Amino acid sequence: MPNPSIPSKIIIATRESTLALWQANFVRQLLAKLYPQSEISILGMTTRGDQILDTSLSKIGGKGLFTKELEQSMIEGRADIAVHSMKDIPMNLPSGFILAAIGKREDPRDAFVSNQYTSLDELPAGSVVGTSSLRRESQLGARFPHLQVQPLRGNVQTRLRKLDEGQYAAIILAAAGLKRLGLANRITTELSTELSLPAVGQGALGIECLSDKSDMVKLMKPLHHLETAQCVEAERAMSRELGGSCQVPLGGFAEIVEQKLILRGFVASPDGSRMVSNQLCGSPEAGKIMGVDLARNLKMQGADEILAALEYTND
Repeated sequence: MPNPSIPSKIIIATRESTLALWQANFVRQLLAKLYPQSEISILGMTTRGDQILDTSLSKIGGKGLFTKELEQSMIEGRADIAVHSMKDIPMNLPSGFILAAIGKREDPRDAFVSNQYTSLDELPAGSVVGTSSLRRESQLGARFPHLQVQPLRGNVQTRLRKLDEGQYAAIILAAAGLKRLGLANRITTELSTELSLPAVGQGALGIECLSDKSDMVKLMKPLHHLETAQCVEAERAMSRELGGSCQVPLGGFAEIVEQKLILRGFVASPDGSRMVSNQLCGSPEAGKIMGVDLARNLKMQGADEILAALEYTND
C-alpha cells in the first residue's frame, strides 16, 4: 500500500541555466530513489538575475535576484521545493521559508581557467582576468595588483566562450560548477583556499521550502549532510553578522579537520588595497557562534571601516 505521508507528486523549482538544471536533476534523482511512489518533476524558471547579464550582481540587487521567482512559485503552490547553489542564497531568508536540507559539498575551491597560462603567477602585467564576484576581484587585487580584473557574467558555457574568443587571458570560476557539468578538463588549476578563499556556501546545494510545510521538510531530511551543514551554517553566520551580500567583498570557508571546525574569513575593499582576515577553531556544533565571533573579530580589526566606506560608495 502507498504511504499516505508521501505525496504522489513533488515539484522542484529551479533556474533554467544548465548548471541549475543539473543541480535540480541531481536532487530529483536522489528523491526518486528515496520515494519511488512519487512523481518528481522540475519547474524551470528564468529569474531576474538570469535576465540582466550586462551589469554585475553587486549593482542590480544581489543574490535575491536568483531566488525570488522560485520562492513565489512555492507560495502559489506551483512548486514544493527549490534547489539552489548555497552561495546564491541570501543570508536572511524571507519570512515563511526554511532551508530544509543542505547537501554534501562538492569541491569548494575556485578554478583558474586559461588557454594560454598555467597559473595566476604566469599572467603578464595588464592581463585581463574575468570574474563575476567582488570577493575574487578583491583577492586578485590584493595579490596580483598588476592584473586587470573585468566583470564576467552569464552561465558557465557563456563565460568559457568569452574566454575562448580571447576577451580574457584567464577567468575564475567555481570548480564545483565545472565538475558538475563534466567540464573538469577546462580547469587549468584549482586555486588553494589560501590563495582564493571561497564564497560562503560555495560547492554546496540548498533545498528551500515553505517553513509551514513540515511534511516536506521531513521528506528532505535524508538529503541533509550534517558536516557540510555545520560548515556552511558557520560561514553564513559570519557573513550575516557582517551584512554580507554581493555588494560586500568577503569570503568565508569552514572545514572540519580531526573533529574540529576551522573557520576562516576576510573582508576587503573591492580593489584589495585594504583587507582584514582571521580564523577560529572550535567544535563543529558551535559553528554558528563561531561565525558571529569571527565576524566581530574582523570588525575589531577594521572591517567596520571597510564596510562603512563601501556603503558610502554605494549611496
